[in-house]
Amino acid sequence: MLALTNINKTYADGTYALKDVSLTLPSGMVGLLGPNGAGKSSLMRTLACLQHADSGSIEFNGLDVIAKPQILREQLGYLPQYFGVYPNMSCRALLDHIGVLKGLPTKTRKLQIDNLLALTNLTRFADKKVVNFSGGMRQRFGVAQALLGDPKLIIMDEPTAGLDPMERESLNNLLVTISKDRLVLLSTHIVEDIENLCHHVAIINQGAVVGSADVLDLISPLEDKVWQLDSLPADIEKKHILSKSYRYGKAAFRVYAQQQPCEDAKLSKTTLQDKYFFELNAQGGVSC
Repeated sequence: MLALTNINKTYADGTYALKDVSLTLPSGMVGLLGPNGAGKSSLMRTLACLQHADSGSIEFNGLDVIAKPQILREQLGYLPQYFGVYPNMSCRALLDHIGVLKGLPTKTRKLQIDNLLALTNLTRFADKKVVNFSGGMRQRFGVAQALLGDPKLIIMDEPTAGLDPMERESLNNLLVTISKDRLVLLSTHIVEDIENLCHHVAIINQGAVVGSADVLDLISPLEDKVWQLDSLPADIEKKHILSKSYRYGKAAFRVYAQQQPCEDAKLSKTTLQDKYFFELNAQGGVSC
């Protein structure tokens, strides 16, 4: 279990990145959802001990992370949104180098690397340079390096960004596989990825947590209150418009209302995306 209490972070330029963030996150696949600039990466970097919080506390399985960050680093796997690689090193050589930096003994390192190459479907590319990998292969390498040392906490910042649909599906399947006996914290602004993969989600906007719970508990207050329409009534309030999308070129609106807003409105099954837009609308963060 990961517990954060009143975490605050302000950068040197005055940006108030995190505002009294308090979260309790269980094991398994957990999503951190928010728009670009919401504070997700700032929170991830703080949890990964890459920067200090200005105030607050963090505990992981009873460990005081603020007081003893090195102990957490020994149990941590981290996949940042962007990461560089040595241009002349093969996949296997680079994993071995990272394993050395993590302090893994030679036999353990070799066994783990062989297993991780198989898990990430990179065995036949083990002697190829990572710098020449496709986007999907490179992200799978990123997962492999994050898993070296069998960490109990894995932090992944936008791991599917820039991947095509097939690469995303492959990586998502891998993420579910590795989350069985550890906490995998997945940060993204792609609601579909969270809804498909995570049993628990925290929504962050403007540096503050606006909702955190198991997904079904989080969306339950909107059940029987989300309607789909082909056009909007003139009297509907903008804050009640959850989203506007297109299907085969035709517009479709999703609206929050206690009762049927117009004769043509059809009651729709509530989704995490509805809850996401509902919370952002409440803060004035969405414009359809």
